Amino acid sequence: MNISTTSLPGVLIIEPDVYRDERGWFLETYHSHKYQEGGIPLTFVQDNCSSSVRGTLRGLHAQMSRPQGKLVRVTKGEVFDVAVDIRRGSPTFAFWEHVVLTAENFKQIYIPPGFAHGFLVLSDHAEVAYKCTDVYVPGDELTIAWNDAQIGISWPSDSPILSPKDAAGQALQVLWDRLLDYQT
Repeated sequence: MNISTTSLPGVLIIEPDVYRDERGWFLETYHSHKYQEGGIPLTFVQDNCSSSVRGTLRGLHAQMSRPQGKLVRVTKGEVFDVAVDIRRGSPTFAFWEHVVLTAENFKQIYIPPGFAHGFLVLSDHAEVAYKCTDVYVPGDELTIAWNDAQIGISWPSDSPILSPKDAAGQALQVLWDRLLDYQT
């Protein structure tokens, strides 16, 4: 397994070992001790899955009183996956990082608590699976505008398919009072 750091402290790209032969392939999608040794110290308590069509953008989402770390992978298709630092006072506040996750490259991204997450589907259909370090709490989530100029994400599409909730996302400036403070 190869774990790479990114420009955002704590956001990691994981490339698991994939064992291939004439029958197909095998890999460990998660091994607590190996991931802890690689810099992911938190326990996962909830698994989620989504299925989306090409052009769907989900995000940018975060929870505030119960922030979630997420370990994200794609089981079918291809997505442009994004993490955004939304911790007030962080040296990388409003900076973003991305990785293209596919069912074929097996890459994963770990997004720690205090970061917003979103993805855009690049293939005809994609299925995304992710582990969370805390449970989903209705009413605790905030949705940041996918096209917030302060963040400036270079999405591969300028007219994504959005849910009503994502279409109503707000700018970071509007959400300022709800954001977490940076902790060293």
